[in-house]
Amino acid sequence: MRTLYQFPLSHFCEKARWLLDHKELDYVAHNLIPGVHRAFAQLKTGQNRLPILRDQDHWIADSTKIALYLDEVYPEHSLLRSDVQQRDLALEINEQAAELGMHVRRWGLAHTLTESAESLDIMIGEKGYLRQFEKYSKPIMKAILSRGYQLNSDKVAESKQRMDILVDILNQRLIENHGRYFVGERLGLADIAVCSMLAPLLEIAGTPWEKERGENLSDEFMQYKAFLTNLPLGQYVLRIYQTERNARVDWRGV
Repeated sequence: MRTLYQFPLSHFCEKARWLLDHKELDYVAHNLIPGVHRAFAQLKTGQNRLPILRDQDHWIADSTKIALYLDEVYPEHSLLRSDVQQRDLALEINEQAAELGMHVRRWGLAHTLTESAESLDIMIGEKGYLRQFEKYSKPIMKAILSRGYQLNSDKVAESKQRMDILVDILNQRLIENHGRYFVGERLGLADIAVCSMLAPLLEIAGTPWEKERGENLSDEFMQYKAFLTNLPLGQYVLRIYQTERNARVDWRGV
């Protein structure tokens, strides 16, 4: 059985889950604890980030490398087109989405950790030592995230500026391809990458970022969500999630 090592709230891990689901491959989503995950990741893959896919004796880190591996080993339901120009375009958009994802993560975490404890609740899980001692584990987890992702005001402001630029670029790219998909006439890597990276900002139903009724974040976050929703790009992400996000595994993991 394949195992995807993940953080449930990570949109890069959501991208990896979607890649596997698109390929209609069976797998288990296994949660690791932020911070503690580094030793495991370093031991298995020589780097310290998630997601990591284990497929029998193969260990693949990084969502883009996972996509390339899956297309090579499991070519059915391809993520990249055989046409060289379309393949290169998809990889270029995927890289833009990856950069966008880093800034979405910083800006989004800065708001969610300030306004709500829900993210920390998901991270520590429903049971185990972290839940048993949540009075102590939550502040520690928050400090680890704040330090690891540089959630200081200057960095958060820089991420917001870069996020705006990348959203505009991707919005224009989508319009140029007539708004249905980013590359070609069907879902592919570029679409999965962009949609996964923007999902936390749109709080899409059925995803880790869906909010309970009446639970809102800051005015700034809600204003940006409304702005994004009104763009062709935002409408596209919502449509793709509704029509093509056929999740086979619960994002909450085990």
